Amino acid sequence: MTFNVPPDAYNRFMGGFSEPLADTFLAYADLAHGDLPAGGRALDVGCGPGALTQRLVARLGVDRVSAVDPSPPFVAAARARFPGLDVRAAAAEQLPYADGTFDAALAQLVVHFMSDPVGGLREMARVCRPGGVVAACVWDHAAEGGPLSGYWAAVRELDPAADDEADLAGAREGDLVRLATEAGLADVEGGTVSVTRTFASFEEWWEPYTFGIGPAGAYVQSLDDEGRQRLKAHCATKFPTEPFDIRASAWAVRGLAPA
Repeated sequence: MTFNVPPDAYNRFMGGFSEPLADTFLAYADLAHGDLPAGGRALDVGCGPGALTQRLVARLGVDRVSAVDPSPPFVAAARARFPGLDVRAAAAEQLPYADGTFDAALAQLVVHFMSDPVGGLREMARVCRPGGVVAACVWDHAAEGGPLSGYWAAVRELDPAADDEADLAGAREGDLVRLATEAGLADVEGGTVSVTRTFASFEEWWEPYTFGIGPAGAYVQSLDDEGRQRLKAHCATKFPTEPFDIRASAWAVRGLAPA
């Protein structure tokens, strides 16, 4: 899936989760404390507006980081945010780099939107040196631990036939490990990472769903005006007090590029 939406809209929808998640994800991937070799290079796959990219640049320097995303608005935003950074328009399944270019390749909240998740993870391993780190994380949509779980629960109560995000690749326990193993990664291990986001009001929570971002936004836009108002009112019953917190968990996987 390509997110052809303004980066500011995406940040209002997901940035409050994805920005802090980048720190916990890097810690999980064992890259938080300079664990790359001296002069190491890292690739951010599906960089979006640059949440994970920012942490990698801060740690390694702009000349040691590359990023790719299939969304033209996100590529433009990343280039503007990080002058001099190697940012390219590309999908995970066809990375525009030679074999063994990087010491690490990471994909935050991307695998579930890949058209070929196994192929995408295999490509990430290909562009890493043998033994390089390949890591990914995906929201726990299936077990209702993700950031959109309250929204989808409200949707299903009104429309039991609605397609949510529970069946996306990697969204169920153990699925990321399975995909990484099928991709040929070595020493594959799974885990979880979590963050908490505070919303000052229900309106702050609801409005980004109307931007048409991802499956959740697409569902809102598929409704007529009456349907949208009905869904909004029903969602409001889920958060009777303000402010409120949402704790979101993601499945994570880490492996090594094969020799």
